[in-house]
Amino acid sequence: MQTKQGSLAKVITTAPILTVPTTPFTDQKPGTSGLRKKVRVFQQAGYAESFIQSVFDAVPGHEGATLVIGGDGRYLNREVIQVAIRMAAANGFAKVLVGQGGILSTPAASHAIRKYGAIGGLVLSASHNPGGPNEDFGIKYNVSNGGPAPEPVTEAIHARTLEIAQYRTIDAPDIDLDRLGSTQVGAMAVEVIDPVADYAELMESLFDFPAIRALLASGFTLSFDAMSAVTGPYAHEIFETRLGAPVGTVVNGTPLPDFGHHHPDPNLVHARDLYERMMGPGAPDFGAASDGDGDRNLIIGRGQYVTPSDSLAVLAANAHLAPAYAGGLKGIARSMPTSGAADRVAAALGIPLYETPTGWKFFGNLLDAGMATICGEESAGTGSDHVREKDGIWAVLLWLNVLAARRLSVAAVMADHWAQYGRNYYARHDYEGIATPAGDALMAHLRESLSALPGTQTAAGTVEAADDFAYTDPTDGSVSARQGIRVLFAGGSRVVFRLSGTGTEGATLRVYIEACEPAGGNLTQPAAEALAPLVAAAEQLARIAHFTGMDAPTVIT
Repeated sequence: MQTKQGSLAKVITTAPILTVPTTPFTDQKPGTSGLRKKVRVFQQAGYAESFIQSVFDAVPGHEGATLVIGGDGRYLNREVIQVAIRMAAANGFAKVLVGQGGILSTPAASHAIRKYGAIGGLVLSASHNPGGPNEDFGIKYNVSNGGPAPEPVTEAIHARTLEIAQYRTIDAPDIDLDRLGSTQVGAMAVEVIDPVADYAELMESLFDFPAIRALLASGFTLSFDAMSAVTGPYAHEIFETRLGAPVGTVVNGTPLPDFGHHHPDPNLVHARDLYERMMGPGAPDFGAASDGDGDRNLIIGRGQYVTPSDSLAVLAANAHLAPAYAGGLKGIARSMPTSGAADRVAAALGIPLYETPTGWKFFGNLLDAGMATICGEESAGTGSDHVREKDGIWAVLLWLNVLAARRLSVAAVMADHWAQYGRNYYARHDYEGIATPAGDALMAHLRESLSALPGTQTAAGTVEAADDFAYTDPTDGSVSARQGIRVLFAGGSRVVFRLSGTGTEGATLRVYIEACEPAGGNLTQPAAEALAPLVAAAEQLARIAHFTGMDAPTVIT
């Protein structure tokens, strides 16, 4: 990443603190990954300021503390960073660390919070959602362990948004976000830091970079699609500079406010160009992509797509090949909708498997307690105890480390894994932009049917059990109820229904479909063929078309 060096030219030492009246906004309840709304919503007078002040009011001990600020470079990122810096100064923070150009990937922000002992951080992102003046923006607060704020904190933030009457800021000009160095804003120090260096050094400490360099030097080819989002600078530095991959290995490597009109979600719909390149003649050996804020990943070998659930299982089974995990894993954690492929690995390794609700904050508790080492979600998020967020670049590097050690193709690694553990055929069907009352009605219908579902005959066989998933956190005893409807069939096959909290308008119904095939079974079926009976069963049981008015999902991944 090109940088401008030296101390900031402008030193702002006198700046009066201003108290600005505001009124509560009733739509500022943080979701699973912070507050996400359309840009036009955040552009309302006082909207971003009221939410940021509510965060500061809900975080005790911030006076004299350090705060990390950064984002994925999307539209409105720079403007809100300047607002947040002035407000942090007015609220008594001693220091702000901000990524150069306003850039910090979500895992890099988590690492910075942990490395520099910050009380927390503001991550300005709407993750994999589109960017631009008519698209999405978001603000997430991460706590001192580097992970997303847990529910008691987000509940306190939300409560404060409903009663806030004023916010504090200072009368000071914008700082130069593009020049590395320090300045004063009021009584607060602001340091613009290299967003890539600390993170790249962390990656080099975890993985066998000499082995990966040797793999790449042997003629092994790699293509990484940064989707015009935040991981471009990280990928250029790590893959091309430190690991020696040829220039051009990273495509769409410049972060753009509108992501180059991409939808920066690394799935088979929005990363279709990469998929077709990997499935076509002359494909590279390995392809990967990451999302808007750098916490998700897509893995594709030559002619071989790897589902996120399978990727988690393979990485857990082979993690010992990387230096950081050579001593073995303490446990594996997966979100409830993620397939049970990792469960088989945990059983074979003789380590615990934790099934949690969706949301990385649940993994954070397990990681902090030393109960798990590797975690993953079916939505393409994978990570470990090196930070408290999912981490797209980390997942790609662990895959490369495995391939460098085993000297097998991705397809061969997958075939070997399925032969040993069996295969969990898997897909997620998303019904996006449905009316919220319709989504609520569908889930209410399923909940009302729970007691009658066992014994029901479907195209996928007889329903053996059904429940509304609830989780008791083994670290603190807290209970999270109503986390999704599970419908279970013989042999571990299942359908899961859940309303997502990551969109900005309407509701998204996610239907997770999983067919289990044991080792020695039919491991080479097309996934759509293996899952077809369960797809029919999902429609029969949930009456999706009736409630949503949609005959087919918007996205299948």
